[in-house]
Amino acid sequence: MKIGIISDTHGLLRGEVIQYLQGCEYIFHAGDIGSEELLYRLQTIGYVYAVRGNIDREKWAYNLPCKVNCVIDKVKFCMVHDKKDIPKELEGIDLIIYGHSHKYEDKELNGIRYFNPGSCGKKRFSLPLSMATGEINKDRIMFEKISIN
Repeated sequence: MKIGIISDTHGLLRGEVIQYLQGCEYIFHAGDIGSEELLYRLQTIGYVYAVRGNIDREKWAYNLPCKVNCVIDKVKFCMVHDKKDIPKELEGIDLIIYGHSHKYEDKELNGIRYFNPGSCGKKRFSLPLSMATGEINKDRIMFEKISIN
């Protein structure tokens, strides 16, 4: 099963990002979405899990959760926008997705994988743009980092 992981679009959904998300059954957006229309566009591609980021302050974003927990093919996900909002209690969690820093990160700590896809929206802080796609297969997940030009 193919998934897409993006964050910090800030209202800009690049054509290149849309191309990479094609065929994804699930799309995770780790906040700072920037517009309701962007979420609608993502929903035409796959099922979307999204959290509210610090810039998502307009009325359309009020109902977005600050944290999402879900299970897909035995992989237990937790997603927040800012790393500092990761819950202390992580029993049973396999993968934590977060954004906010605009910096790609993929590390494992105490058996939990921590993943930030970076930013794929408006270029900020002179950081490179990135996102990821992944394959989930019976409790295993493999990511591919995608650099956006």
